[in-house]
Amino acid sequence: MSHPQGIQQYEYAYPSAPPPHRPHQPWDSWEYGGQGYGGGPEYERDPYDTYRPSYEFHGAPYGVYGDLGAYGQPEAPPRPEPPAHHPEPPGHPGHPGAFGPALWLPRQPQGGPADISPEVPPQADGPAHGTAGGRAAARRAARERKAAQRPEVLRRLLSQALVVAFLAGGTCAFVVDDKAVSLSVEGEDGPRTLHTFADDVSELLADEGVSVGAQDAVSPAPGEPLSHGDSVTVRYGRPLTLTLDGRPRRVWTTAATVEAALRGIGVRPEGARMSVPRDRRIGRDGLALTVWTERSVTVLADGREHTVRTNAATVRGALADAGVELRGADRASVDPDSFPRDGQTVTVLRITETERVRDEPIPYTTERREDPALPRGTEVVEQAGAPGLRRLTYEVRTVNGVRQRPRLTEAVVVRAPRPQVVRVGTAEPPSSVRGADGLDWEALARCESGGRPDAVGPGGHGGLYQFDTRTWRSLGGKGRPQDAPPAEQTYRAKKLYVQKGASPWPVCGRKLHR
Repeated sequence: MSHPQGIQQYEYAYPSAPPPHRPHQPWDSWEYGGQGYGGGPEYERDPYDTYRPSYEFHGAPYGVYGDLGAYGQPEAPPRPEPPAHHPEPPGHPGHPGAFGPALWLPRQPQGGPADISPEVPPQADGPAHGTAGGRAAARRAARERKAAQRPEVLRRLLSQALVVAFLAGGTCAFVVDDKAVSLSVEGEDGPRTLHTFADDVSELLADEGVSVGAQDAVSPAPGEPLSHGDSVTVRYGRPLTLTLDGRPRRVWTTAATVEAALRGIGVRPEGARMSVPRDRRIGRDGLALTVWTERSVTVLADGREHTVRTNAATVRGALADAGVELRGADRASVDPDSFPRDGQTVTVLRITETERVRDEPIPYTTERREDPALPRGTEVVEQAGAPGLRRLTYEVRTVNGVRQRPRLTEAVVVRAPRPQVVRVGTAEPPSSVRGADGLDWEALARCESGGRPDAVGPGGHGGLYQFDTRTWRSLGGKGRPQDAPPAEQTYRAKKLYVQKGASPWPVCGRKLHR
């Protein structure tokens, strides 16, 4: 049995009172959202024969839920053909597009031939087609027929509702899991906005093929959960071989420039001297960098104090920054090639050095040789000694104007000394002289020299009896009389008495005779 395909449209609505200007009749028509359809002149048969739904969700009809497009957006399916049965109106619990309870409102048909069901033949004796009695009978027949078909319709609608609910639930989960996040990876042109189903940062990076290591910086950290609207930033680590104030070490940095890297490890680049420019970019392979930071050094020189800020690598460089130069023999209190520490004090010693030359004698030595021809106790100088000469060179240093003790730097023998040779007698001297043995020689010795054999008197006279050298040698004596033994002196005095008597001793000669 065919019917004209009338189109019924409806909107979402919650139950509300039927419009007061429309009379209601059970199952005559239905109204959803305050807008009724059916029973009007556009229907020639049953107003509920067919309908075509036109409500939409995200722009797609709900009559048949189409395939999901990109990012969970439903694609509009082709308009479905009208079903062969009478589905429940929108809002009914079995309808797939229902979002809450709907209100069915009976509506009075607008009259006309479309309100008469052709399956109910007119009674021969009843009112003519189109009369009130005929319409009532047609409506009763339609209600009976629909009541018989309702269990089957409900069963079909329930199965369709379950399918649509499953699809709608999956779509909602699909839409909820999809997140829009911003990913910025160092080296790329800029951040990218991505739609992802990743649950955390690690999964997002793995999906995008971004590998990170322990030295790389990821914010938020790997493993942190992702939410819609989050921003993820990746900065790669770079090895930095840093020699800071003479001390080498290796550090990792995610900074892109030398200045940023130094600030990141707590080094002030202001005033520092570097082996590369401060704005030099650091590549992924890293960089070798030498930095001398600025330090405060105090220099004491020439009676003044200089405090300077310097980034010199050596003390000598710090002195130059202070305007102090080491000249000649000048010295510093620390090694000029050492590294200047912050707060260090360096004292400069102004040194002048001169030489002084002095000659000094070298004493001679005495050689004693025995001579048996000489009486014992007699010594004769065979060779007189002569001192040598030595030339000494001294270094005289003055430190900050104060003269230091001279330091011997060189000794040269200009003339060697000549030794003195002395003959020493070993023979026993004679003690007796005829004509002089009975005299008092001790009394004469006491009177002349006080009894001292080594006595030396005025005019070069010497010995016990005060011989002059000429007389002593004429009597056979050697050397000086005062150097001869007392027995020899007495022997020579006796010989002199035999020759000249007591006249050689004009004052003390009378002591010889008692």
